Amino acid sequence: MDDTSLLETGSNWAEAGSAATPRARLNFDLDVDVCVVGGGLAGLTVAREVARRGWSVVVLEARRVAWNASGRSCGLVKPGFSAAIEKIVERVGLGCAKSLWSLSEQGVAYVRQAVAEWAMPGLEPVAGCLDVATSDNSDEFVAQLALVGQEFGAEVEGWPVERVREVLKTDHYFHALHYPTAFHVHAFAYARGLAASAEHFGARIFEETPVLEIDPAGVRKRVVTPTARVRAGHVVLAANPLLRGIVPRLAETVLPVVCYGAVTAPLARLSEALTYPGGVSEGRCGDRRSRIVDGNRLMWGGATTVRPAPPAKVARRFQRDITQRYPQLGEVEITHVWAGVAGLSVHGMPQIGEMSPGVWLASAFGSHGLNTSAMAGELIAGAIVEGDDRWRLFLPYELVWAGGALGRVVGQASYWSRQLRADIAGSAARRREALRRKEAEAGAEP
Repeated sequence: MDDTSLLETGSNWAEAGSAATPRARLNFDLDVDVCVVGGGLAGLTVAREVARRGWSVVVLEARRVAWNASGRSCGLVKPGFSAAIEKIVERVGLGCAKSLWSLSEQGVAYVRQAVAEWAMPGLEPVAGCLDVATSDNSDEFVAQLALVGQEFGAEVEGWPVERVREVLKTDHYFHALHYPTAFHVHAFAYARGLAASAEHFGARIFEETPVLEIDPAGVRKRVVTPTARVRAGHVVLAANPLLRGIVPRLAETVLPVVCYGAVTAPLARLSEALTYPGGVSEGRCGDRRSRIVDGNRLMWGGATTVRPAPPAKVARRFQRDITQRYPQLGEVEITHVWAGVAGLSVHGMPQIGEMSPGVWLASAFGSHGLNTSAMAGELIAGAIVEGDDRWRLFLPYELVWAGGALGRVVGQASYWSRQLRADIAGSAARRREALRRKEAEAGAEP
């Protein structure tokens, strides 16, 4: 089955009720300063920022704006990367890691500012994000809080178990890191607003315009589509693993992963289970994510795979996950299930920078796509127009072959192993807690 086949099935809550007017297909030759390949969040951000700086820019999208992972995210916008921050420190040192973290925070600020500046329709950012622990490993929790809060100076709070369970009424969660300046938004509405903003500043966006070939030689690069050609001084590749047909060797450095989302039917007893209005990211893997939408529904995301899974199977898994954590909700009905194919690098960090003179890459944003795609777009636009060289902070993270078909197998096995270990650790922590409670109750008896 093709990686993108699931994108044509299921029911995407994010696009429900959408009446976006299709954009035209490119059918005439163009000569511009910058050509962006890919109409997802990263490509749209590049286009917006290049146009704001007065340069001519065109976006070529093979299907429609934000049709893939960009418009199918659960919408959490928080600092950080898919790679664990401790791993980043180990690889590049504390100073460089601090600078990278700062860039990720700037990505969060960019999304917030873009939404506010453009008064994007359908967007009402909701503040706060809880990174909840599913086990009682307090040493790991304290170490991460010290690194992010003290060394990096991030605005983060450590929440003890009691405070977490005041708002998330489940024994599955223990302590948490609270990011008060993080927030969540409607990802598809944000992408549409970003596209409209880019066009307002002069960017031109063409849909149903796949790129067939790129000639990167010379000062003016040549980009070939089925019905037209584009000549540009700079080309930005922002199509993630979907670059396979254009630059296969580059696409092979990204592991395509299918990320799923779902929304429940209205839940009459939702307030009995959770009252926290912000986003919730579960565990160090950050795989299971949730937030309240429409006031009485629960959006749930996770269950990453390297091959598409049937929507019905995903719905059953999400129903089980939700019921295990919040049994007080009773029977939970899933009304919408969707998927998006994201890109993940071997080291878990984004691919950002200049591959060859005038050819730029913005890819592999993994599970932190909203803030890092904004960051990447701003960095690349600044580099092209103004010579900003902050993108060089990502040079230690070179392009690494993702292993092809074998890499997918290994990646899926590694993911399942991490999730299994996390689930086992969580079960053991809950048993220990129950035993301590029982012993305390026995000791209190006369």
